[in-house]
Amino acid sequence: MNRLSILIVSMLAPLTTFADWEVNMPRGVSPTANAAYDLHMLIFYITVVIGIVVFGVMFYSIYHHRKSKGAKPASFHESTTVEVIWTVIPFVILVGMAIPATKTLIMMEDTRNSEITLKVTGYQWMWKYDYVEDNVSFFSKLANDSNEARQLGSKIDVNKVDNYLLNVDNEVVLPTNTKVRILLTASDVIHAWWVPEITGKKDAIPGYINELWVDIKEPGVYRGQCTELCGKDHGFMPIVVRAVPKQEYTKWVSLNQKNRVADKSK
Repeated sequence: MNRLSILIVSMLAPLTTFADWEVNMPRGVSPTANAAYDLHMLIFYITVVIGIVVFGVMFYSIYHHRKSKGAKPASFHESTTVEVIWTVIPFVILVGMAIPATKTLIMMEDTRNSEITLKVTGYQWMWKYDYVEDNVSFFSKLANDSNEARQLGSKIDVNKVDNYLLNVDNEVVLPTNTKVRILLTASDVIHAWWVPEITGKKDAIPGYINELWVDIKEPGVYRGQCTELCGKDHGFMPIVVRAVPKQEYTKWVSLNQKNRVADKSK
């Protein structure tokens, strides 16, 4: 195999290895996630157009005004008109980007009229969930099969572990079509709670309460992770949210309340 063939193979190998790698944000299943996605795409397309125009003018100028064609540099020093134009145009673009961004941020921070409050507390290295109105509380950490497989010398094939490093022992259960207020804090260091398909990233800070809200429109299982470097096991703090219809959620709350009462009676 010649050097050219080796080079081509080495370039194509990563493409086949990471065929399912995604570089864009996923479209979500809640108003806040979709708002973040739509804003992201709007700003992305604006910057693409700016890049095409700027580099287009630059390459045109380089090609058509090159020295080999006899082009000579201009002799003027400044132009008030040009100065005004390249000041006003970026200002208008920034204002045009700021208006939808501000509307989106205000919408994402508006936790009023929530039906359920979920308190999330970050620990090294797990999460605690408290359903404030429903008197349900539990810890959620990396699932045992993933935890065993990640250990050095475990000799477990991680490809055979379902949702490796993305599964937990206790899922967060939330009702669909319900506005849920989420309060975020931490007991030790700064963590960050993020489930891309249902909400934006939010820091969990010791001694401070951050808040966000979700309104999941489609039943399903949605996975996320801690996204703030919080220690040696930062990479092993997954989040799993199971969205179910309201009737099923009511049954789940009732069952977990009974289990909690039974545990206290032991």
